[in-house]
Amino acid sequence: MDAHKQLTIGLFGFGVVGEGLYKVLQQTPSLKATIKKVCIKNAGKKRNAPAELFTTDKDVLLNDPEINVIVEVINESEPAFEIVSTALKNGKDVVSASKKMIAEHLPELLGLQQQTGRSFLCEAAACASIPVIRNLEEYYDNDLLHSIKAIVNGSTNFILTKMFEDKLDFQQALLLAQQLGFAESDPSLDVNGFDALNKWTFLLTHAYGIVAEPDAIVFNGIQDIQLSDATVATEKRFDVKLVAQAKKLDTGKVAAFVLPQFVKHDDHLAFVKNEYNGVVIESGFADKQFFYGKGAGSFPTASAVLSDLSALRYQYRYEYKKLYHHTPHVLSNDFYVRAYISFDDWKYIPREKFQWIEEWHAESDRKYLVGVLHFAELAENTWWKENNTSLILTPDPVIEDVEVRKLKKKSLELAGIV
Repeated sequence: MDAHKQLTIGLFGFGVVGEGLYKVLQQTPSLKATIKKVCIKNAGKKRNAPAELFTTDKDVLLNDPEINVIVEVINESEPAFEIVSTALKNGKDVVSASKKMIAEHLPELLGLQQQTGRSFLCEAAACASIPVIRNLEEYYDNDLLHSIKAIVNGSTNFILTKMFEDKLDFQQALLLAQQLGFAESDPSLDVNGFDALNKWTFLLTHAYGIVAEPDAIVFNGIQDIQLSDATVATEKRFDVKLVAQAKKLDTGKVAAFVLPQFVKHDDHLAFVKNEYNGVVIESGFADKQFFYGKGAGSFPTASAVLSDLSALRYQYRYEYKKLYHHTPHVLSNDFYVRAYISFDDWKYIPREKFQWIEEWHAESDRKYLVGVLHFAELAENTWWKENNTSLILTPDPVIEDVEVRKLKKKSLELAGIV
């Protein structure tokens, strides 16, 4: 595709993002991109665009030889995958914003891209306005990428901000997020961590060449976080954020998870409030880089779609360098984490599973402890998110084997046992 080629777009979905894209394209004639047809589900709904633009027949778009790009911004995972795979097989490039579909069909999507030679771009599927995929793909060599941690879900970040700054409880903060349109009427995808997990699944592919099923990654949302946890965090001068994190271990393998985390006030992620997203990348020689921007909403997401469309004029494709040109990394649960755990009753907490416990507060109604656990304990069991138990990782939570042995020896010496 040469740089001056006209992009003729078939658009699937005319919700918040689809309509945003339609408006944005009208304001950017230099892109030489026009929407020829829009496929929608509900024909009767009134829309702010000419009626002749719309159809309910997907084949009108998928089989039109003039349409050379399919933009897919619908909510349902399986129909989205069917659209994307048909479009690629029909020789069309694809831009998608469907994180659930990408996470659930990653191996097939990788195969289709290789088989068809077409571009499949999805910057809009993670962090909306922040160009995180392109940066991971182009800028960071595998050997130099030490760690990446991010706030990738605007709804949960909005709720946590309101719990901390306005002292709302979880339900009040959630209701406000729904009223302002930052959370869906069924908020469980966001609140229980599924949305962040889906995004993290394919960001790990661009960062480390890891192709993992979403259920291979340990995750939780913010549904168990109590106002008392926010109080403890404030006393310790921390915020609480839902953090997606990946870190290269000394073994060369990668630790990755999506869990609530205490964040120090001087941490870059503490600066990320309300519906914003933020990504901190730590690399060999560049130290830390911080990306910050709106993670949701009509125009921020449309801007990422626009950037992908612009790149298609130059035949841009993801090369998945970390997967195909390097030895891909592998996920590992063989490390330790330091965690804060609050609970109603000691009987739900398997104390023998902790390497050691550094703090415990058992006198109040809501009890808590801070201790070190092997990460496989979280991967293999669910006690830490049942019976009203709340687990929050501490800042810099990952501890490796050598460090654990040193710390253990030190704590035994202090106790006069060694």
